[in-house]
Amino acid sequence: MYKETNKRSLLKGISWRLIATGTTITIVYIFFGRLDLAIAAGLIETFLKIGLYWAHERTWFKIKWGRKRIEPFNLWFTGLPLSGKTTIANKVHEELKKLDIPLERIDSKDIRELVPNIGFSREDRNRHMQRIGHLIKTLQNNSISTVASFVSPYRESRKAIRVMVKNNIVVYVKAEVQTCKDRDYKGAYEKALSGEYQNFSGVNDVYEEPQHAEIIIDTDKTSVDEATQIIVKYVKKNYVK
Repeated sequence: MYKETNKRSLLKGISWRLIATGTTITIVYIFFGRLDLAIAAGLIETFLKIGLYWAHERTWFKIKWGRKRIEPFNLWFTGLPLSGKTTIANKVHEELKKLDIPLERIDSKDIRELVPNIGFSREDRNRHMQRIGHLIKTLQNNSISTVASFVSPYRESRKAIRVMVKNNIVVYVKAEVQTCKDRDYKGAYEKALSGEYQNFSGVNDVYEEPQHAEIIIDTDKTSVDEATQIIVKYVKKNYVK
């Protein structure tokens, strides 16, 4: 969200008056044939109307009628590990930034690096989602929208997010477990299968599919670019008109 400063309003007034003054001087000279009279009329009009323009701009800035506030929204990407959430969310974030709206990107990896001892039990994950919900709510109170990507495997934690934040858009990034394994360049699924990783969604812990997702992206059938277009189109239609 941007605020029109006094200096910007004043500079706009000056630039406009330079154009208008030139026009006034030209008209007066054409009618009366006196350059001194034309310049005097132009200067008097310039200083008078710069002040009037500034006052007019500041008055309209304070009037709320006719202005539409862009309500902050939260795009919540959920899905199995390696389903494609982060890749698609990053691309969507890049496209939405072009709309020049206040926007922040939140990813589970970044948050866990800041708070490394969160844990992966059901209780730990649900507690963690409460923290994330509070963060998003705080950003929304400052008119900032968010693009968030978290596995968020449990329905109760996703429901908590929906209750806490405004205009929550659940994007279910759907993929078969085998597809996620094929994309697993870090070997996380192998470590989960061997028992090295516990509470790993889709292997030794459940992933409860969203029942009321606003958008479903099947990454076995939909490319990153196609998914981005679908999501950005939805946001533009419903929140950024």
